[in-house]
Amino acid sequence: MTLSLGLLIEGLVAFLLVLTIGYCVVLNWRLKRLRADEEALRATISELITATEIAERAIMGLKATASHCDLTLAQRLQEAERYSNHIANQINTGEAVLKRIAQIAAATKQAGRSAGPSTPQLNGSAPSAKGLTVAAAEAADRLRELRRRGEERAA
Repeated sequence: MTLSLGLLIEGLVAFLLVLTIGYCVVLNWRLKRLRADEEALRATISELITATEIAERAIMGLKATASHCDLTLAQRLQEAERYSNHIANQINTGEAVLKRIAQIAAATKQAGRSAGPSTPQLNGSAPSAKGLTVAAAEAADRLRELRRRGEERAA
């Protein structure tokens, strides 16, 4: 029986050794797969770092472009405001001139009525009240058109 008990124990040890060797083979296979995955992961991380650097450079370029656009836009807005103020001043001046022309036309018309047909004209150069009135109306129409265009540009 001692022989069979020793054989049984040695058989059990041999079985456990075969089982351990089998487990070691499986473990080795898994470690190889893990190392292969590690290399793939390193390659992926490397690509991710490269993509991140490219994105950072692109963002810096976009920031620079946005800053440049902001400065350009601010300059153009200031220039447009100057033009708008200049046009508004010209319109105000035009309105004042138009009022003076209307006053002259009204005064000439009134003078023409009070003096009658016997009013002498200096070498035919004195304008008629009707001509001044028509000119004033045309000037007013032009002024309205200029004002409308200025408002359209401002909008």
